[in-house]
Amino acid sequence: MSAGLKPRRPGPGRRANRYGRTVTQLRIATFNLLHGQPLAGDGTPLPYPLDPAEPLHEAIAALDADVLALQEVDRHQERSGLTDQTAVAAKAMGAADWRFAAALHGRPAPVAGWITDPAHAGLTVYGPAELGSATELPSYGTALLTRLPVSHWRARRFAPAPFGLPLRVAGRRGLTPVPDEPRAALAAVLEGEHGPFTVVAAHLSFVPGWNMAQLAAVRRWIADLPQPHLVLGDFNLIGAVPRTVLGGASARDRVRTARAVRRARPRTRLHGWYDLAKTPTYPSHRPTVQFDHVLAMGLPRQAATSARAPRAVVSDHRPLVVEVDL
Repeated sequence: MSAGLKPRRPGPGRRANRYGRTVTQLRIATFNLLHGQPLAGDGTPLPYPLDPAEPLHEAIAALDADVLALQEVDRHQERSGLTDQTAVAAKAMGAADWRFAAALHGRPAPVAGWITDPAHAGLTVYGPAELGSATELPSYGTALLTRLPVSHWRARRFAPAPFGLPLRVAGRRGLTPVPDEPRAALAAVLEGEHGPFTVVAAHLSFVPGWNMAQLAAVRRWIADLPQPHLVLGDFNLIGAVPRTVLGGASARDRVRTARAVRRARPRTRLHGWYDLAKTPTYPSHRPTVQFDHVLAMGLPRQAATSARAPRAVVSDHRPLVVEVDL
Protein backbone atom coordinates (compact mmCIF):
# COMPACT_ATOMS: atom_id res chain seq x y z
CA MET A 1 0.00 0.00 0.00
CA SER A 2 1.29 3.48 -0.89
CA ALA A 3 2.87 5.48 1.88
CA GLY A 4 0.53 7.74 3.80
CA LEU A 5 -2.63 5.75 3.14
CA LYS A 6 -4.11 3.80 6.01
CA PRO A 7 -6.14 0.67 5.27
CA ARG A 8 -9.80 0.81 6.19
CA ARG A 9 -12.92 -1.24 5.60
CA PRO A 10 -14.54 -0.93 2.16
CA GLY A 11 -17.29 1.66 1.98
CA PRO A 12 -17.84 5.04 3.61
CA GLY A 13 -17.13 5.48 7.33
CA ARG A 14 -19.35 7.29 9.83
CA ARG A 15 -18.51 9.54 12.75
CA ALA A 16 -19.90 12.50 14.71
CA ASN A 17 -18.66 15.93 13.72
CA ARG A 18 -17.90 18.74 16.19
CA TYR A 19 -21.59 19.68 16.30
CA GLY A 20 -22.62 16.13 17.26
CA ARG A 21 -24.15 15.43 13.84
CA THR A 22 -23.44 12.04 12.33
CA VAL A 23 -21.59 12.48 9.06
CA THR A 24 -20.41 10.13 6.37
CA GLN A 25 -16.68 10.31 5.73
CA LEU A 26 -15.88 9.65 2.09
CA ARG A 27 -12.52 9.21 0.46
CA ILE A 28 -12.62 11.08 -2.85
CA ALA A 29 -9.78 10.68 -5.36
CA THR A 30 -8.79 11.71 -8.85
CA PHE A 31 -5.96 10.11 -10.82
CA ASN A 32 -4.60 10.68 -14.31
CA LEU A 33 -3.44 7.15 -15.16
CA LEU A 34 -1.23 7.81 -18.20
CA HIS A 35 -2.87 4.56 -19.44
CA GLY A 36 -1.44 2.67 -16.45
CA GLN A 37 2.16 3.21 -17.58
CA PRO A 38 4.69 1.96 -14.99
CA LEU A 39 7.48 4.47 -14.32
CA ALA A 40 10.90 4.24 -12.69
CA GLY A 41 11.83 6.42 -9.73
CA ASP A 42 13.22 9.10 -12.06
CA GLY A 43 10.07 9.17 -14.23
CA THR A 44 11.43 6.95 -17.01
CA PRO A 45 8.81 4.60 -18.53
CA LEU A 46 9.21 0.92 -17.66
CA PRO A 47 7.94 -2.10 -19.62
CA TYR A 48 4.57 -3.47 -18.63
CA PRO A 49 4.83 -6.74 -16.64
CA LEU A 50 3.49 -10.05 -17.94
CA ASP A 51 0.17 -9.16 -16.35
CA PRO A 52 -0.24 -5.57 -17.58
CA ALA A 53 -3.20 -4.97 -15.25
CA GLU A 54 -1.18 -5.74 -12.10
CA PRO A 55 0.45 -2.31 -11.52
CA LEU A 56 -2.86 -0.54 -12.12
CA HIS A 57 -4.73 -2.87 -9.77
CA GLU A 58 -2.09 -2.26 -7.09
CA ALA A 59 -2.24 1.51 -7.51
CA ILE A 60 -6.04 1.70 -7.32
CA ALA A 61 -6.34 -0.73 -4.40
CA ALA A 62 -3.84 1.38 -2.44
CA LEU A 63 -6.06 4.45 -2.75
CA ASP A 64 -9.05 2.67 -1.17
CA ALA A 65 -11.34 5.39 -2.57
CA ASP A 66 -15.11 5.54 -2.22
CA VAL A 67 -15.39 7.79 -5.28
CA LEU A 68 -12.70 7.78 -7.96
CA ALA A 69 -12.24 9.85 -11.13
CA LEU A 70 -9.76 8.55 -13.70
CA GLN A 71 -8.30 10.24 -16.77
CA GLU A 72 -6.23 8.95 -19.70
CA VAL A 73 -7.86 5.55 -19.37
CA ASP A 74 -7.34 2.81 -21.98
CA ARG A 75 -9.89 0.24 -23.04
CA HIS A 76 -8.58 -2.66 -25.13
CA GLN A 77 -5.44 -0.83 -26.29
CA GLU A 78 -2.41 -2.89 -27.33
CA ARG A 79 0.01 -0.62 -25.48
CA SER A 80 -1.64 -1.51 -22.15
CA GLY A 81 -2.14 -5.22 -22.80
CA LEU A 82 -5.70 -5.04 -24.21
CA THR A 83 -7.09 -4.57 -20.71
CA ASP A 84 -10.30 -2.79 -19.79
CA GLN A 85 -8.64 -0.45 -17.31
CA THR A 86 -11.88 0.84 -15.82
CA ALA A 87 -13.00 -2.71 -15.07
CA VAL A 88 -9.61 -3.40 -13.46
CA ALA A 89 -9.99 -0.30 -11.29
CA ALA A 90 -13.57 -1.21 -10.37
CA LYS A 91 -12.47 -4.62 -9.13
CA ALA A 92 -9.51 -3.16 -7.24
CA MET A 93 -11.63 -0.67 -5.28
CA GLY A 94 -14.81 -2.74 -4.97
CA ALA A 95 -16.93 -0.27 -6.94
CA ALA A 96 -20.69 -0.75 -6.87
CA ASP A 97 -21.13 1.15 -10.13
CA TRP A 98 -18.99 2.83 -12.76
CA ARG A 99 -18.90 4.35 -16.23
CA PHE A 100 -16.19 4.84 -18.84
CA ALA A 101 -16.72 7.62 -21.38
CA ALA A 102 -14.72 6.97 -24.54
CA ALA A 103 -13.66 10.34 -25.88
CA LEU A 104 -12.33 8.56 -28.95
CA HIS A 105 -12.04 5.15 -30.58
CA GLY A 106 -8.71 4.42 -32.23
CA ARG A 107 -5.05 3.77 -31.56
CA PRO A 108 -2.15 5.99 -30.50
CA ALA A 109 -0.12 7.48 -33.34
CA PRO A 110 3.59 6.52 -33.41
CA VAL A 111 4.84 9.75 -31.76
CA ALA A 112 1.86 11.74 -30.49
CA GLY A 113 -1.84 12.05 -31.16
CA TRP A 114 -4.29 9.40 -32.34
CA ILE A 115 -5.30 7.41 -35.41
CA THR A 116 -9.04 7.49 -34.90
CA ASP A 117 -11.66 5.07 -36.17
CA PRO A 118 -13.96 7.07 -38.49
CA ALA A 119 -16.67 4.43 -38.15
CA HIS A 120 -16.96 5.13 -34.42
CA ALA A 121 -16.78 8.88 -34.00
CA GLY A 122 -18.39 10.67 -31.09
CA LEU A 123 -19.02 9.74 -27.48
CA THR A 124 -19.62 6.17 -26.30
CA VAL A 125 -20.27 5.26 -22.66
CA TYR A 126 -19.52 1.82 -21.22
CA GLY A 127 -20.49 0.36 -17.86
CA PRO A 128 -20.73 -2.98 -16.05
CA ALA A 129 -23.35 -4.18 -18.55
CA GLU A 130 -20.75 -4.10 -21.34
CA LEU A 131 -18.24 -6.37 -19.58
CA GLY A 132 -17.51 -9.38 -21.76
CA SER A 133 -19.55 -8.00 -24.65
CA ALA A 134 -18.46 -7.76 -28.25
CA THR A 135 -17.82 -4.02 -27.95
CA GLU A 136 -14.07 -4.42 -27.65
CA LEU A 137 -13.06 -1.52 -29.84
CA PRO A 138 -9.84 0.15 -28.70
CA SER A 139 -10.77 3.39 -26.99
CA TYR A 140 -9.51 6.04 -24.60
CA GLY A 141 -11.22 8.41 -22.21
CA THR A 142 -12.41 9.25 -18.71
CA ALA A 143 -13.95 7.09 -15.97
CA LEU A 144 -15.93 7.59 -12.78
CA LEU A 145 -16.29 4.83 -10.20
CA THR A 146 -18.10 4.71 -6.87
CA ARG A 147 -19.00 2.46 -3.96
CA LEU A 148 -22.18 4.49 -3.38
CA PRO A 149 -25.56 3.99 -5.06
CA VAL A 150 -26.04 6.07 -8.22
CA SER A 151 -29.44 7.48 -9.18
CA HIS A 152 -28.43 9.25 -12.39
CA TRP A 153 -25.57 9.27 -14.90
CA ARG A 154 -24.75 11.70 -17.68
CA ALA A 155 -21.80 12.13 -20.03
CA ARG A 156 -20.53 14.63 -22.55
CA ARG A 157 -17.69 15.06 -25.01
CA PHE A 158 -15.58 18.13 -25.71
CA ALA A 159 -14.16 18.75 -29.17
CA PRO A 160 -10.38 19.25 -29.36
CA ALA A 161 -8.79 22.62 -29.89
CA PRO A 162 -7.92 23.20 -33.56
CA PHE A 163 -4.22 23.32 -32.70
CA GLY A 164 -1.80 21.64 -30.29
CA LEU A 165 1.26 22.61 -28.31
CA PRO A 166 4.86 21.43 -27.83
CA LEU A 167 4.85 19.37 -24.64
CA ARG A 168 7.11 17.13 -22.61
CA VAL A 169 6.27 13.49 -23.32
CA ALA A 170 7.36 10.68 -20.98
CA GLY A 171 10.29 8.80 -22.50
CA ARG A 172 11.21 11.53 -25.02
CA ARG A 173 13.75 14.32 -24.69
CA GLY A 174 12.84 17.94 -25.11
CA LEU A 175 9.46 19.08 -26.38
CA THR A 176 7.24 17.09 -28.73
CA PRO A 177 4.50 18.71 -30.87
CA VAL A 178 1.25 17.22 -29.56
CA PRO A 179 -2.16 17.80 -31.17
CA ASP A 180 -5.09 18.32 -28.85
CA GLU A 181 -7.58 15.47 -28.50
CA PRO A 182 -11.28 15.08 -27.70
CA ARG A 183 -12.07 15.07 -24.00
CA ALA A 184 -14.87 13.49 -21.98
CA ALA A 185 -16.64 14.23 -18.72
CA LEU A 186 -18.94 12.10 -16.58
CA ALA A 187 -21.40 13.20 -13.90
CA ALA A 188 -23.11 10.97 -11.33
CA VAL A 189 -25.77 11.78 -8.77
CA LEU A 190 -24.79 9.74 -5.71
CA GLU A 191 -27.09 8.82 -2.85
CA GLY A 192 -25.46 9.93 0.40
CA GLU A 193 -26.69 9.38 3.93
CA HIS A 194 -28.01 12.95 4.11
CA GLY A 195 -29.28 13.21 0.56
CA PRO A 196 -28.04 13.21 -3.02
CA PHE A 197 -24.97 15.03 -4.26
CA THR A 198 -23.22 15.28 -7.62
CA VAL A 199 -19.70 14.23 -8.60
CA VAL A 200 -18.04 15.03 -11.93
CA ALA A 201 -14.96 13.43 -13.47
CA ALA A 202 -13.31 15.54 -16.18
CA HIS A 203 -10.17 15.70 -18.28
CA LEU A 204 -9.67 19.08 -19.95
CA SER A 205 -7.58 20.33 -22.84
CA PHE A 206 -3.97 21.40 -22.34
CA VAL A 207 -4.56 24.40 -24.63
CA PRO A 208 -4.80 27.61 -22.55
CA GLY A 209 -8.22 29.22 -22.74
CA TRP A 210 -9.75 26.16 -24.38
CA ASN A 211 -9.61 24.30 -21.07
CA MET A 212 -11.16 27.23 -19.22
CA ALA A 213 -14.08 27.26 -21.65
CA GLN A 214 -14.54 23.52 -21.11
CA LEU A 215 -14.59 23.95 -17.33
CA ALA A 216 -17.16 26.73 -17.58
CA ALA A 217 -19.24 24.41 -19.76
CA VAL A 218 -19.06 21.74 -17.04
CA ARG A 219 -20.45 24.21 -14.52
CA ARG A 220 -23.44 24.97 -16.76
CA TRP A 221 -23.88 21.28 -17.65
CA ILE A 222 -24.45 20.22 -14.02
CA ALA A 223 -26.38 23.28 -12.85
CA ASP A 224 -29.64 21.31 -12.64
CA LEU A 225 -28.15 18.41 -10.64
CA PRO A 226 -28.38 18.13 -6.82
CA GLN A 227 -25.99 20.04 -4.56
CA PRO A 228 -23.33 19.75 -3.20
CA HIS A 229 -21.19 19.54 -6.34
CA LEU A 230 -17.73 17.96 -6.45
CA VAL A 231 -15.72 18.39 -9.66
CA LEU A 232 -12.65 16.17 -9.95
CA GLY A 233 -10.01 15.72 -12.59
CA ASP A 234 -6.97 16.80 -14.52
CA PHE A 235 -7.88 20.30 -15.68
CA ASN A 236 -4.45 21.27 -17.03
CA LEU A 237 -4.96 24.45 -15.00
CA ILE A 238 -3.03 25.63 -11.95
CA GLY A 239 -3.53 27.78 -8.88
CA ALA A 240 -6.78 29.64 -8.39
CA VAL A 241 -7.78 29.44 -12.06
CA PRO A 242 -10.16 26.44 -11.78
CA ARG A 243 -12.16 27.81 -8.84
CA THR A 244 -12.24 31.25 -10.47
CA VAL A 245 -13.68 29.77 -13.67
CA LEU A 246 -16.24 27.69 -11.79
CA GLY A 247 -17.19 30.68 -9.65
CA GLY A 248 -17.86 32.85 -12.68
CA ALA A 249 -21.60 32.19 -12.85
CA SER A 250 -24.01 35.04 -13.42
CA ALA A 251 -25.81 36.65 -10.48
CA ARG A 252 -29.04 34.98 -11.60
CA ASP A 253 -27.34 31.57 -11.61
CA ARG A 254 -25.96 32.15 -8.11
CA VAL A 255 -29.38 33.05 -6.71
CA ARG A 256 -30.94 30.00 -8.36
CA THR A 257 -28.23 27.77 -6.90
CA ALA A 258 -28.62 29.24 -3.41
CA ARG A 259 -32.36 28.60 -3.42
CA ALA A 260 -31.89 25.02 -4.61
CA VAL A 261 -29.36 24.24 -1.88
CA ARG A 262 -31.52 25.74 0.87
CA ARG A 263 -34.51 23.67 -0.26
CA ALA A 264 -32.49 20.43 -0.33
CA ARG A 265 -30.38 21.06 2.80
CA PRO A 266 -31.93 23.79 4.97
CA ARG A 267 -29.10 23.74 7.55
CA THR A 268 -26.33 24.09 5.00
CA ARG A 269 -24.29 27.28 5.18
CA LEU A 270 -23.59 28.19 1.59
CA HIS A 271 -20.09 28.46 0.20
CA GLY A 272 -18.78 29.21 -3.26
CA TRP A 273 -16.41 27.02 -5.24
CA TYR A 274 -13.17 26.21 -3.46
CA ASP A 275 -10.29 23.71 -3.59
CA LEU A 276 -10.44 20.76 -1.23
CA ALA A 277 -6.72 20.16 -1.76
CA LYS A 278 -3.77 22.35 -2.66
CA THR A 279 -0.78 20.12 -3.30
CA PRO A 280 1.46 19.50 -6.33
CA THR A 281 0.64 16.39 -8.38
CA TYR A 282 2.92 16.60 -11.43
CA PRO A 283 5.39 15.18 -12.34
CA SER A 284 4.95 12.17 -10.10
CA HIS A 285 8.66 11.66 -9.34
CA ARG A 286 9.14 15.31 -8.28
CA PRO A 287 5.83 17.18 -8.08
CA THR A 288 6.06 20.93 -8.64
CA VAL A 289 2.65 21.90 -10.09
CA GLN A 290 -0.96 20.95 -9.45
CA PHE A 291 -2.89 20.06 -12.60
CA ASP A 292 -5.23 17.71 -10.72
CA HIS A 293 -7.99 19.15 -8.58
CA VAL A 294 -10.95 18.38 -6.34
CA LEU A 295 -13.28 21.39 -6.19
CA ALA A 296 -16.48 21.69 -4.21
CA MET A 297 -19.51 23.93 -4.03
CA GLY A 298 -22.26 23.69 -1.43
CA LEU A 299 -20.02 22.17 1.25
CA PRO A 300 -18.60 23.92 4.32
CA ARG A 301 -14.84 24.38 4.14
CA GLN A 302 -14.28 22.22 7.20
CA ALA A 303 -15.85 19.27 5.32
CA ALA A 304 -12.43 18.38 3.90
CA THR A 305 -10.57 16.78 6.79
CA SER A 306 -7.35 15.76 5.01
CA ALA A 307 -5.69 15.74 1.59
CA ARG A 308 -2.63 14.03 0.15
CA ALA A 309 -0.93 13.16 -3.13
CA PRO A 310 0.77 9.78 -2.56
CA ARG A 311 3.27 8.22 -4.94
CA ALA A 312 1.80 5.44 -7.10
CA VAL A 313 3.42 2.68 -9.15
CA VAL A 314 1.99 4.04 -12.42
CA SER A 315 1.62 7.38 -14.22
CA ASP A 316 3.45 10.68 -14.48
CA HIS A 317 0.75 12.23 -12.25
CA ARG A 318 0.20 11.53 -8.59
CA PRO A 319 -3.31 10.72 -7.42
CA LEU A 320 -5.02 13.39 -5.35
CA VAL A 321 -6.91 11.96 -2.36
CA VAL A 322 -9.27 13.92 -0.09
CA GLU A 323 -11.29 12.86 2.95
CA VAL A 324 -14.65 14.62 2.97
CA ASP A 325 -17.43 14.73 5.57
CA LEU A 326 -20.90 14.73 4.04
